[in-house]
Order: sequence, then C-alpha cells, then structure tokens
Amino acid sequence: MERVQYHQEQMLPELKDLVRKGIFSPAEIKEIVKRRTAFETFLVRRVADKADFLRYAQYEISLEALRKKRLQRLKLPPSPPSISDYAIVRRQYYIFERAVRKFKADISLWTQYVELAKQNGARGLVGRLCARALQLHPNTPSIYIIAASHELSQGSPSSARALLQRGLRFNSDSVELWTEYVKMELSYVEGLRRRWDILGIQDVRDGGPNEAYRARQEVLSGAVVRTVIDSAINSLPTLVLFQSLLNLFQSYPSSLAHDIMVYLMDLLQRALPFDPEARMLRATALVESALEGGTLVDSLKAANEYLIDAVKPLERDNSPLYRQWVDSWATKLDDRNGELAEYLRLSFRRVSRHCMQNEAREETVP
Repeated sequence: MERVQYHQEQMLPELKDLVRKGIFSPAEIKEIVKRRTAFETFLVRRVADKADFLRYAQYEISLEALRKKRLQRLKLPPSPPSISDYAIVRRQYYIFERAVRKFKADISLWTQYVELAKQNGARGLVGRLCARALQLHPNTPSIYIIAASHELSQGSPSSARALLQRGLRFNSDSVELWTEYVKMELSYVEGLRRRWDILGIQDVRDGGPNEAYRARQEVLSGAVVRTVIDSAINSLPTLVLFQSLLNLFQSYPSSLAHDIMVYLMDLLQRALPFDPEARMLRATALVESALEGGTLVDSLKAANEYLIDAVKPLERDNSPLYRQWVDSWATKLDDRNGELAEYLRLSFRRVSRHCMQNEAREETVP
C-alpha cells in the first residue's frame, strides 16, 4: 500500500490547483481521490489485469474532458499555465506507460497509447513510442503503418518511405503493408502535382533536352507508383493483394487512378492467368470502370466475352463463378438497363448449354 500512498501524495498539488481555480468542488476532489485510490489499489495487486489499466486510463480521459468543459464555461482570465493544466494528461501517459511495461507483447496497448498521444498533440512522444514499439514488435505491420503515418503528418515522406521499406523487409507477405506503401507513393505524387501547380511549375520544355522536365513527367505519370506495384506483385502475387490495390485505386481521388488500374489488371492477367477468381476480378473491374465513363455497353460485352472464353476450356472451375458474376451484374442492371441484364442472362444460358453438351459427349466416349 506504500505505492498507493505515494501516488496519493503526488496528486495533492494538482488537486489543490483545481480547487483554487474553482473547476472542481472539495466534495468532487474527495470523490476523485477515492476513485484514483481504488484504481491504484487494483494496479498494485500481485496479478494486475490489463482491463484495470484501461479502466483507469478511461476515467482520467473522461476527467480531463470534464475539466476542459468547465474551464471553458468559467471563462477564467488568462494566466500562466499551472500544474492542473497538464497533470491529468500526464497521468494518462503514466498509466499507459506502466501498462506497456507490464504487457509488452500487447499490440493494442501500444496502439492505444500512440493514439492518445496523437489526440493530445504530443508529436515527440508519438515518435518515441513508435520507435520503442517497433523494437519490440518488428513483425507487426500495423505499427510500421502508424509510424509512417506519423512521419507523413510531420512532412517527412522520406522517413515514412524508409519505415515502410524496413517493414516490408521483415513482413514481405503483408498485404496491408504493400497497400499502404503504394498509397503513400500515390499520395506523394498527388502532393507534388498540387505543389507544382501552386508554384506555377509548368510541364513544358523550354527548348532542347531538359532533364528536370523529363523527371517531372516520369513522376507525374506514376512511374514510381508502378515500380512499387511491380515490387509488390513480384513479392506477393496473390489475389488478395490485387483486390486490396484495386480497392485503393477505386477509392483514392487521383488523376492516375484509371491508368494505374488498367496497368494493375494487366499484371493480374500475367501473374494469375488461369485463376478463375482472378478472371472474375478483372472482368468486374472492367465493368465498374465503365459505369461512370459512359462506355458500359462495350465494356460489359468485352468483360462477358472474356469470361466466356475462360469458361469453355475450364468449365467445371469457372462456370459457377461465371453464374455468380452474371447474377450479380444482371441484378444491378435490371433497373438501369434491362436489355443489358437480359443479354447477360442469355449469354449464361448459352454457356450452360455448351457445358452440358460437352459433358454429354464425355460420358458417351467409350
């Protein structure tokens, strides 16, 4: 209990300052002491529970939110910072610090600690926490992503890039890390494009060969992004990665998105030429890209014929997937374009008859 008493003594200056400012009443201070004493007693047990640390931290977070609301309502005159202005936040950090030291292997504790520091604007603490967490958990992709995001927010893309590359050396099979790396390079290109537009740097060549012009053209055309995608596919040629990257380009607002999606689908065709689900993904991407581009009829026809060509030599593998694809798109198109929906259903019936005829021939062969 000596440790509990020590923590009680440490909070006295802060509590007195809160009463002096009129933020909490003496009765409320007594209740705060009671709650903190109970929490500290739980933490000094022989077998402390992670939930005890989290409940204590949540109580302090709620207490700080209440202090800020009351401070805003009281409209106190400006004065130099005093201990009560930062003591509760400091206590939150202290609780999490004790938690991560006791439960070093718990990733969720580290991420919650980092998130708390972010919310409070403690940028230096965020960087230090990420470094410590990576030393303990070099095989955890989410920590590399958090650390890289922090570096990007500090205006240091080179540090973010180095962190993600380091993470990929340890976790080359992480779809999440590869996707984040591609996203970072894509956002970097878009940031350069906006910056050059603001500065008035035009993509025109002032006569003769111009290395700066060629370099800008390479960057703005997405050459770096394509290089990263190539590295990702060479390292992890899986359908899951292709799907993740496709989702990224479909949702990310970039002028490069369409061209890179086409490039990605070409890579998919080369990397997984006989995978039935890969074919469905490619066909779906082709149609979805046409929904907003006004070329739905041609794209749907091309996707459908592409799948029919795949079904015929590999009927048993592809036919059920082709049916799912047809049912899905026909349902979507019923209200939008009934003729296209009927075209898909007729195509499926023709393919089904073809498959049945082939199976019948196989059964009659002696």
